[in-house]
Amino acid sequence: MSIEVRHLTHCYSEGSAMRTVALDDVSLTIGDGEFIGIIGHTGSGKSTLVQHLNGLLKPSSGQILVNGQDLNGEHVNRRALRQQIGLVFQYPEYQLFEETVARDIAFGPKNQGLSQEEIDERVRYAMSCVHLDYEKYSERSPFELSGGQMRRVAIAGVLAMKPSVLILDEPTAGLDPRGRDRILSMLEELHARESTTIVMVSHSMDDMARLATRLIVMAEGKILATGTPREIFAQEEMMLSAGLGVPEAARLCRALRAAGYDLPGDLYRMEELKEHLLRLWSARKSGGKEAQPC
Repeated sequence: MSIEVRHLTHCYSEGSAMRTVALDDVSLTIGDGEFIGIIGHTGSGKSTLVQHLNGLLKPSSGQILVNGQDLNGEHVNRRALRQQIGLVFQYPEYQLFEETVARDIAFGPKNQGLSQEEIDERVRYAMSCVHLDYEKYSERSPFELSGGQMRRVAIAGVLAMKPSVLILDEPTAGLDPRGRDRILSMLEELHARESTTIVMVSHSMDDMARLATRLIVMAEGKILATGTPREIFAQEEMMLSAGLGVPEAARLCRALRAAGYDLPGDLYRMEELKEHLLRLWSARKSGGKEAQPC
């Protein structure tokens, strides 16, 4: 499923002295199967943008086209289109309310009018996606779980509706390192296994380096830059000007280059930095020529 945003502008408090332009003439395309990372400082328009992608907000001007259909068009089945685009808010566990994990996850599919057999299958599918054992957790209260487990239950509730596009706003916010890694691993597997289109908002450049196939950098309601993680993270000055940083590996690579190490300037993952450093060390140890960067 493709999403095209055309000249999107959104203003809060329109017509008042408090009018604020949150999005200013934003245009972008999200292709089928992409993993898009949206980054920007607080107030850059990230959350406002993703809330437009499934129709929670209506634009002041511009269009959002979902498979060529205007999400806010007059004769469009808006509800059907929105069901194909799942949105997970920041801290979604605050929206849990059912007595058991299974009933909470089943809430969305029930509203879709599915049979009980299909609902049960969807619950089992969603729990497997988020690495929660059905037999162990389905009849437990979600409020007895850890914070990370509650977060996964909330995400499973969206996945149970089998959206074609999954949008997540800061999905690892507030989690400890173990909970964060489980969420990231789950998203990594989901994207690889089912080619689900994923759009993720995050302040963590290391999370984006791990998962995203393309980044969108936002500042003051506009798109400042877009490109692969390698292209974006190589522009450290641009990132700093937007109030952002770069992944730890990119910072370390820059420091090592400044110290005289012969490293490519666009490394941004710790694994590839380690590989290049081991190659340099092996070459120096053997007294041979240094291997050429790949």
